[in-house]
Amino acid sequence: MRRVDIISDAICPWCWIGKANLDRALSMLGGEWEVHWRPFQLNPDMPAEGVPRAEYRAAKFGSVERGAELDAQVAAAGRLAGLEFRHDRMLRTPNTVAAHRLVRHAAGPGQHALVEALFRAYFHDGEDVGDAAVLARIGAAHGVADAAAFLAGDGLDAEVRAEDAQFRRMGISGVPSFALDGRVLWSGAQPAERMAEALAA
Repeated sequence: MRRVDIISDAICPWCWIGKANLDRALSMLGGEWEVHWRPFQLNPDMPAEGVPRAEYRAAKFGSVERGAELDAQVAAAGRLAGLEFRHDRMLRTPNTVAAHRLVRHAAGPGQHALVEALFRAYFHDGEDVGDAAVLARIGAAHGVADAAAFLAGDGLDAEVRAEDAQFRRMGISGVPSFALDGRVLWSGAQPAERMAEALAA
């Protein structure tokens, strides 16, 4: 069984697109694959409660209008991958440490589906995936029976932050990044056919 690691953030739109393309690539290749999700924060200094998304986008890109242009580009790329981005529903940019903790806690066969649910909750449904109640509900729906109790504590917080810092020290500055059997192969949401070629090489 081959192992694919994806270094990702729950609020990275290209990570959702990358996941969709990877799913298609693995389907093309057949065989048995283990997929593991690893933590990276696009905004490591984000306040715990998050910030209004319009405010965040204006500060990051210079204006609300420029942010909207980039959202339109993401939405177009998403449609090609079979995904519908609903930026009109996304009101907050959350801190993602809790989401990463939940994903790491759910390590195992259900982790991949949980990550998909988090992406869909944020990018399609406009839910705040930094909110413990939202995360607990999504976690419980995907087999993490103790999600609420786990999120109420600080379990895996230090581990998530340490792994995020380790990736930065390794020189990773953009996500998604994909590794096969421990070796980073590429960064970015490559087309499924290109992913399949790289994984098969």
